[in-house]
Amino acid sequence: MARIVMKFGGTSMAGTERIRGVAARVKREVDAGNQVAVVVSAMAGETDRLVGFCREASPLADPREYDVVVAAGEQITAGLLAIALQAAGLPARSWLGWQLPIHSSSAHSVARIEGIDTDAVMAAMAKGEVAVVPGFQGVSDDGRITTLGRGGSDTSAVALAAALKADRCDIYTDVDGVYTTDPRIVPRARKLARITYEEMLELASVGAKVLQTRSVELAMKEKVRVQVLSSFSDAPGTMLVDEDEDGNTIMERELIAGVAYDRNEAKVTLVGVPDRPGVVAAIFGPLADANINVDMIVQNIAKAERTTDVTFTVPRTQLPRSLDVLDKAKDSIGFIQVLSDDAVAKISVVGVGMRSHAGVAVTMFRALADRGINIQAITTSEIKVSVIIAEEYVELAVRVLHTAYGLDAPAEVVA
Repeated sequence: MARIVMKFGGTSMAGTERIRGVAARVKREVDAGNQVAVVVSAMAGETDRLVGFCREASPLADPREYDVVVAAGEQITAGLLAIALQAAGLPARSWLGWQLPIHSSSAHSVARIEGIDTDAVMAAMAKGEVAVVPGFQGVSDDGRITTLGRGGSDTSAVALAAALKADRCDIYTDVDGVYTTDPRIVPRARKLARITYEEMLELASVGAKVLQTRSVELAMKEKVRVQVLSSFSDAPGTMLVDEDEDGNTIMERELIAGVAYDRNEAKVTLVGVPDRPGVVAAIFGPLADANINVDMIVQNIAKAERTTDVTFTVPRTQLPRSLDVLDKAKDSIGFIQVLSDDAVAKISVVGVGMRSHAGVAVTMFRALADRGINIQAITTSEIKVSVIIAEEYVELAVRVLHTAYGLDAPAEVVA
């Protein structure tokens, strides 16, 4: 007998018919003799609808009340799934975030899980009851409902699996696993049977939408076995594993695990920045104080007049606020001009094989140059190379790099 956490996303919960389908999947695991807890998202589009209501009520809604409203979507699907499971003959009940409870920080709308009390739910599961838990929510020390940020239900599921010491956390989505890139752009993209936590974390952080970044971080930290599966088929999924879990199988496979892209990028260049100690802190300090996430940073060589240019990227949605912050800090920074471009995108190649192979970046640069795609900025990690390019070349760049690294599936096995 295994203890399993099953998580179902918004498309899986989109209406009572699909919820009955989820109940049937849960019943299969219970009939196999497993203890099961289920984490659910709100119905597809429901959270956006609730956010819209808050904005209509007030553009500056109290974040505590905002969380009360937007957490309601998961509460509804948790109750509906418990009802569907009961109708299927299974003992089941919903456990809301404050009932377990799921303890979180008090940073409303972006809270972090700090701990989960599991004694009561484990006792119920031991008696054969299915626990249905709404994702995306917790409760702060002062007893207020909090939410974890968009995609937070993945994090809820992994955190619950860690707290329950579950054998596995199955994440059911509208795709049947992790692919080498977006199959909508590259039809010959291949599904990966396994991917390391590090590779998945990098892919999630640079644009891959299969799993939320925080959930992968938590899975890696707590050693939770996570499997990505489809809610709409019984096809094998993708398992997240340690780099050394499968020995040579992991280390000797393809150099690159995947190619990801992110269109939510904007580039900012400060022209004529004084070349003096402390100026970089003067630029990025105010941005950090405004909770603006800066990604790539490039500083040019100082000019004869002892000035330099500093280029960096921010999420496109944060560009207007970034420019406002920089304008207010202009006197303390001392730059001459600020330029911005929101028609850019980030392309990344990720793979643990980079650690032991030279020439990965050169392959990327040559492949893009051969197709006339200009690189505007570069950043690297031990297992990732990312570049900024003009947004109009995103799909071409993804296809070119996917082929350049030998990731295309053979034509005869393409469905």
